[in-house]
Amino acid sequence: MMALIDNAVYVAGRRTQDPANLNETYEVMRDRGGMAWIGLYRPRADEVRSIADEFGLHPLAVEDALTGHQRSKLERYGDTLFVVLRPARYLDAAEEVEFGELHVFVGPDFVVTIRHAEAPNLGKVRRRLEAAPELLAMGPEAVLYAVLDEVVDEYGPVIAGLENDIDEIEDQLFGNADADVESVSRRIYDLSREVIDFQRATQPLAGMLEALRRGSDKYAVDLELQRYLRDVLDHVLRIVERAGAFRSILENALNVQSTLVAQRQNDEMRRMSELGLAQNEEVKRISSWAAILFAPTLIGTVYGMNFDHMPELHWTYGYPFALVMMLGLGFALYGVFKFKRWL
Repeated sequence: MMALIDNAVYVAGRRTQDPANLNETYEVMRDRGGMAWIGLYRPRADEVRSIADEFGLHPLAVEDALTGHQRSKLERYGDTLFVVLRPARYLDAAEEVEFGELHVFVGPDFVVTIRHAEAPNLGKVRRRLEAAPELLAMGPEAVLYAVLDEVVDEYGPVIAGLENDIDEIEDQLFGNADADVESVSRRIYDLSREVIDFQRATQPLAGMLEALRRGSDKYAVDLELQRYLRDVLDHVLRIVERAGAFRSILENALNVQSTLVAQRQNDEMRRMSELGLAQNEEVKRISSWAAILFAPTLIGTVYGMNFDHMPELHWTYGYPFALVMMLGLGFALYGVFKFKRWL
């Protein structure tokens, strides 16, 4: 399956011909002195090497383009730029940021874009530039600007999705006392990981655009195009700032969650301690009354043994004496337990 998605040669900002294959593209570009824009999607190694041989691409950049899994970066090899971008989209149901990978080779008279994922929508970029030939006439740097602008614009929904989920987490933390502690902690951790990955994709863009801006005079980049690049840089800086704020919020949320968990555990321990103390007081009361009731029972048991030789058995005051002993011992025990605050 051919990886060539769109392929055209532009002269003075206008599309002049749609070559059927790469070899025809090379011929038309040389004959007309135009700019070639070749769009590839997951190309084979031989297709990339054909382009590398034609345009003299550096072997290291070609190796990176074939290998993939590169970080966002900008490298210059002579008069050729090699740019790696990490377009992204937010999967709200899974709360994940899905990253693509886009490689862009920019030379004096050519642009080669190699996509390794569906995003970004380079067809939209091409239509936008073809509708503005005065911008496209500024050369390959204009294509690079438009690609950068599209990638950065597509970060907007990612920011919105992350912000929405962070708001939901805050509601769970402070508005839902019955929320599952473990699930909330896991959600915060997973979202933090997505924000960190998003930062890795976006933070290098600021330095890349600054490098392009610094080289504008040296490589005779149109002044109007420099303004456009500065506008993209402003958007990138705002996105990087928002992503950094999201990371701080989630770190604080995780700390708050830990504090709330510890507080709930302390409250539970306190409740259990109070319950234990209440049970202990109840045990004391029961034990006290059991001891008070046991004293007359003990005396009654002694006098109920019916031995023949018991001094008090035939004593006239034996019965009232036993009652007095029962009552006296009971009151004495009551006083002791009351003093000890068992009753």
